[in-house]
Amino acid sequence: MLNDKQELEKLTIDSTFWDNPKLAQKTLKEITILENEIKFWNKIDDKYADIEFYNELCNEEKKYDPDYEVLLNKFKVLIDKVELNKLLNEPDDHRSALLTIHPGAGGTESQDWAQMLLRLYKRWSERSNFTVKLLDIIDGDIAGIKDVTLEIHGRFAYGNLKAEAGVHRLVRISPFDSNSKRHTSFASVFVYPLIDEDIDINIEEKDLRIDTYRASGAGGQHVNKTDSAIRITHLPTNIVVQCQNERSQLKNKNTALKMLKSKLYQLEIEKKREEKEKLEGSKKDISWGSQIRSYIFHPYNLVKDHRTNMENNNVNFVMDGGIDLFIREFLLKKNESKS
Repeated sequence: MLNDKQELEKLTIDSTFWDNPKLAQKTLKEITILENEIKFWNKIDDKYADIEFYNELCNEEKKYDPDYEVLLNKFKVLIDKVELNKLLNEPDDHRSALLTIHPGAGGTESQDWAQMLLRLYKRWSERSNFTVKLLDIIDGDIAGIKDVTLEIHGRFAYGNLKAEAGVHRLVRISPFDSNSKRHTSFASVFVYPLIDEDIDINIEEKDLRIDTYRASGAGGQHVNKTDSAIRITHLPTNIVVQCQNERSQLKNKNTALKMLKSKLYQLEIEKKREEKEKLEGSKKDISWGSQIRSYIFHPYNLVKDHRTNMENNNVNFVMDGGIDLFIREFLLKKNESKS
């Protein structure tokens, strides 16, 4: 892994490196991914060295140190992550991911829930040593968000996050209800593999409708005074993507096209999967828009995945990005169904 990184870094100092900008950008992304992987394995080495030190110390002093158990638990989390990655064996699992969150009906309640999920996935990405780039966000009228799209970079980001695609349900006492009534809110999570230049997705210019608009921030305040935000509609499929995170209209357009390619690629994968299942006479357990998980804050604390029946009553831990257990169980069940 270190040798691969060093070989790629040699390419970057070549005088012709930027002659092919697309290839150069791809190389830099590969270096970043390898750097994150090296950091991850170094972290495992460091934790293991700490465990050996505390083990020797405890044996010498013949006294139990509670810090030793804390270290063991942290090390176990890292090893579980290694085991989890072994389950990621499908063609696009190694790719980075495009993640979109849409609140369901219910106005402010659902929009606030969408923002809570946004924080969850940001925290999970940090825990996983992935980098997050905000591509597009539309703020709610009172609180929360109406729509958000993230680019999550790192090896196996898509393989992990594909377990999160579907409808997420929240049950809680509403902070927006003066009568303190219990409310149920829904939000949909969509996950796509981030397509690099190694996959050719043909998009005809005549199939696109490109609209420009003024990027805006919270409360409707304008981020800039030019129509730099881009909305692209793919007419044959009616897929709509938009981007407003850059001040440059060209950069926003390029990012939006990349988002569109990822969605068209995923659409083609879904079609092939449906055709295969139809031929085999099988029926999908989980549809793209089905409810996959419930997060219950009242009258008791519980997070339950409806596909695997995995439960965790530490809701705060889950909302702080602790979803690896759910992802692992989903991948295990998926791999079992193949065998």
